[in-house]
Amino acid sequence: MLADEMRACTRCVELASTRTQVVVGSGPTGARLVIVGEAPGAREDETGVPFVGRSGQLLDRLLEEAGTSRDVVAVINTVKCRPPGNRVPSKVETANCRPWTTRQLGEMTPALVVPLGLSATTWFLGRTTLGAVRGRVHEVDGQRVLPTFHPAAALRGGPNGEAMTRLREDLALAVRLVS
Repeated sequence: MLADEMRACTRCVELASTRTQVVVGSGPTGARLVIVGEAPGAREDETGVPFVGRSGQLLDRLLEEAGTSRDVVAVINTVKCRPPGNRVPSKVETANCRPWTTRQLGEMTPALVVPLGLSATTWFLGRTTLGAVRGRVHEVDGQRVLPTFHPAAALRGGPNGEAMTRLREDLALAVRLVS
């Protein structure tokens, strides 16, 4: 089983030695919508569930505003183990986890993938700026991808900030596209 294989992974020695657990992801395997983040944070490392902190609470609320719930959405990260100090995963760490994320997406076959933030967007589209690609559907290896802001950026910008507005719009679009 893929999840068991991921939990046994030690490709990234530093991450494997400092993690509490591998954060495989959550949600139904047949989800039409998959949300992809960068890497687990401290709370995710403790619980084994992605997006359970403040960013996750905002994500849940915005999904509900858009007309869906987290129960029908799959949520995964490009890197499955928490980088120490919540630092950005290295290129090597991202490359080491790439086969896991690719296999997850292949097994799920979602109608749409929404990468949150620049790191997750770069995983799909290569080096880019979020402003240049967010809010539009891109075709990547037969997968429809709709990049948007990370909820943490929306929280930093406040309830009326541009990142919050765009994240809300993009999640509403994502829900419409898979309905």
